[in-house]
Amino acid sequence: MRIAIDTGGTFTDAIYLEGGVLKTNKFFSTPPDPSLAILEITSGIEITSLIHGSTVGTNAFLERKGAKIAFLTTAGFEDILFIGRQTRAHLYDLSVEKPSPIVRPENCLGVRERIDARGNVITALSQIETKRLFEHLKKKEIEAIAVCLLHAYLYPHHERLLKSALLKLGHPLSISSEILPEFREYERASTTAINAYLSPVMSRYLNRLKQRLPQTTIYIQQSNGGWFKAKEAARLAAHTVLSGPAGGVSGAFMWAQDLGEKRIITFDMGGTSTDVCLIDGRIPFTKEYVLDGFPLSIPVIDIHTVGAGGGSIAYIDMGGALKVGPESAGADPGPACYGKGEKPTVTDANLVLGRILPDCFLGGRFRLQKDRSQKAIFPLAQRMQLSLEEAALGIIKVANVNMIRALRKVSLERGYNPKEFSLFCFGGAGGLHACSLAKELGVKRILIPKLAGGLSAFGLLFAPPLKDFSRTIWLKAQEKERLFEIQEQLKKEALLNMKKMGFRPQEFQEECFLDMRYQGQGYELSIPFCEDYISAFEEMHRRQFGYTCPDFPIEIVIMRLRLKGRPPEDKWTITKENNHIPLEITKVFTEQGWIEAPVIDWNHLHVGDKFKGPAVIVEPFTTVWIEPLFRAEVEENYTLSLALSA
Repeated sequence: MRIAIDTGGTFTDAIYLEGGVLKTNKFFSTPPDPSLAILEITSGIEITSLIHGSTVGTNAFLERKGAKIAFLTTAGFEDILFIGRQTRAHLYDLSVEKPSPIVRPENCLGVRERIDARGNVITALSQIETKRLFEHLKKKEIEAIAVCLLHAYLYPHHERLLKSALLKLGHPLSISSEILPEFREYERASTTAINAYLSPVMSRYLNRLKQRLPQTTIYIQQSNGGWFKAKEAARLAAHTVLSGPAGGVSGAFMWAQDLGEKRIITFDMGGTSTDVCLIDGRIPFTKEYVLDGFPLSIPVIDIHTVGAGGGSIAYIDMGGALKVGPESAGADPGPACYGKGEKPTVTDANLVLGRILPDCFLGGRFRLQKDRSQKAIFPLAQRMQLSLEEAALGIIKVANVNMIRALRKVSLERGYNPKEFSLFCFGGAGGLHACSLAKELGVKRILIPKLAGGLSAFGLLFAPPLKDFSRTIWLKAQEKERLFEIQEQLKKEALLNMKKMGFRPQEFQEECFLDMRYQGQGYELSIPFCEDYISAFEEMHRRQFGYTCPDFPIEIVIMRLRLKGRPPEDKWTITKENNHIPLEITKVFTEQGWIEAPVIDWNHLHVGDKFKGPAVIVEPFTTVWIEPLFRAEVEENYTLSLALSA
C-alpha cells in the first residue's frame, strides 16, 4: 500500500487509497520526534511506500537547532552571511534585530583563490591551500561544511577540487555549484549554508524513520510540489522547507480542476499557521523565498505564511491591544481545551462561540474541554471589560485580520482582483473562518473539500517525482538559436542526473522557463519558454509593475528546466463514513448575539443538496461554520460550494 503523511505543527495527517477509495486519518503530532506519530498512524497497515511531507528541517531552522557548520568562501568574503543586503524588512523600525546566525564567525574560512565575473581564473586553487583547509577543519568541532566560492556558478572547478579534498573528513558537504548554480553571491551563499545546516538533522530523522519502517520505500515532498527519494532529501535538505504546504497547494489545484475551477486562492489554516497562494491557471513559483530572514533561492511554490492557526495564542500587548499569534500552543500543550495548556487560542475562542462541538472533535475520539477554554479567555475578557463571548469573538476578528492581510498580499498587492477567484479553503480550521474572509475580500464563491482536514496529505499522495535544474546564461532576448542550444545542453545534464538517481528519464516531461528582465534591472520575471517569450515577458511585466519599456533592451539571465514525472496515482473517489452524528440544533454566538443553527453531518449530505446558513457542518477532522446569508450547494465528491445569497 502507498500512503501519504503530512506532519504539521499540531496534527499529523495520513491519506491512502483502498480499492480506489480515499481513506484518511489524523493523530496529534509528536514534535520531539515526528516519526512517533507516523508509527502510530501506520500501525497495523502494510506499507510499501511512504510520501512524507515533513517540517523537520523548517522547525530545526526556526529554532536554530541545526548542525554546527563551517562556511568556506573566497578569501575576503568571509562576512557575506552576516552583511547580507542593504534592504531592510522594516524600513523605519529603529530597534530591528538581525536574525540569529546559523554559523559562528570563527567557522567562516577564506579560501585563497579567485575567479572573475566572466569565469576566468585569476588565482588558482593550489594543493597547498586545500591541505591547509583540510588540516584546519580537522581540528574543528563541526558536523557539516558549506562551500560557496565567488563566481563558482561559471567555473565550478575550484569547488570540485575542495569537495574531493574535504570528503575525507566524513562530514556532509554542500557545494554551491551543485545546490544553486546561479549568480547573486549572497543568495547563493545563504542557500548553500542553509542546506548544510539542515542536512545532518534531516539525515538523522530519515535514518530513524527508515529503521522503524524497514520494509517501506520513503519519499520526501519538496517545496516545489514534487517528491524525491529520501537519500536526496538528506543531501538536499533545503528543498524540504515548504514540504507540507506545497502538498496542500498541489492538492487544492487538482481538486479545483476537477470542479472546473482554475482560478483559486488557496487558504490553508492549520493548528500553527495559515498558508495562502493565488493560482491563476497554473501553480506559481518563486525563487525569492525568505526563511526567517535568510534568502532561500531555490524554486518553491509561491506560498505566503502568517502565524495565525487554531493554536495561535491570544494576548494583550503592552499598549492594551488584543493580539493573536504568531506564537502557537502547537500539539503540546495545545489549546486550553485539549486539557494541558492554559493560554487562550483561536480554537478555544471558536469553542466558546459554539462553532466547534466538543463531542465531535477528531470524530468523537477526543472530547474538548469547554470549561478550560472559558477559564483561559476569562482574564482577557476582564481586562477588555467585555463578556466572555465578546472577548472570544474579538480573538476571531483579530485572527481574521491577520489572514485577510495575507490574502490581500497574494492578490490585490500583485494586481489581481480577488473577486475573480474562488476561495479554496482547507486545513482543520479553514472552514470556521471561510465565510468571514470571503465577505471581507468580496469573493463570490467558496470551495471546501470533504477532505479539508487532510488535504495536504492528499496533495502528497498524487504528487509526481520532480526535479529542478538551472543555469546562468546572460543572453540578449533576441538570441533564440543560442537559447535552444543551451536548452539541449541543460536537458542532457538533467536527464543524466535523473538516471544516476535511479529514475527512467524517458518517463519525465520537461518544462522550461526563462528569468528575464529589462537590462539593468535588479530583479527578474520567470517566463515559460514559448514561441513568443518576449511578448509574454512584457505582458507579465505590465501586470506586475503597471508599465513596459518597448524600446529598452531585454536580457535573459537564467534558464530553468523542470523534469516532471507521472503521479503514481491518478484516480480516486470519496465515500461517506459510517459514523453519523444525529441532526440537532446548537447555539452560535455572532455579532447579533446567540443564534440557533442546525448541526449537519457531512456524511448525511448528497451531491446536489442545497441549503442556507446558518449551519454547522461536521466531519471527523474538520468543522465548517456557514454564516447567515450564505447559501450552500454540495458538488462532486461532496465538496461544499458556498456563496452569499443575492
